[in-house]
Amino acid sequence: MRIMSASVANPGDPEIRLPDPSLVVLIGAAGAGKSTFAGRWFMADEILCSDQLRADISGDAADQSATAAAFALLHDRLGDRLRAGRLTVVDATNVRRSARRSLLVRATEANLPAVAIVLDLPRETVHARNEARRERVVESAVIDRQLADLGRTLARDQLAAEGFLAVTRITSTAELQGLIVRRVPAT
Repeated sequence: MRIMSASVANPGDPEIRLPDPSLVVLIGAAGAGKSTFAGRWFMADEILCSDQLRADISGDAADQSATAAAFALLHDRLGDRLRAGRLTVVDATNVRRSARRSLLVRATEANLPAVAIVLDLPRETVHARNEARRERVVESAVIDRQLADLGRTLARDQLAAEGFLAVTRITSTAELQGLIVRRVPAT
């Protein structure tokens, strides 16, 4: 695990200290384990998941025609939660700057910090996890595009410059499994 900017944990430390309240943006390709991570460390009502919102709208998490409506709903709920001073996790790929920009704007408007947690697992691991899914297997070419977008973002160290208080990059399943998330009062 590597902390890439002003840290909420020490590099090499298996603990992420999250300001509470804050915006937590999960970043990674489909199959990287974002939803599993979110479900392990956060309460269901703290998570805004694009797949779940697509399913709520269309009955199918994979229905891409519901994406615009799902993200409009995600942003509405995000704004409401952040204005209320509630920790909120956004579970979507977020591999493109354009996807993160509007999330950061909402955190800034609510005067809350934003933290990025990047699941940058090896390509083979991400594809294997995707193929092992019981539902909603994503096409390999789509995952490869997401991994390429993520790679460009990380190569430019873009996340720190975008305004995240801290960026934690997880690069192996061992790091992911050994990780502890602890909340600390936001200052």
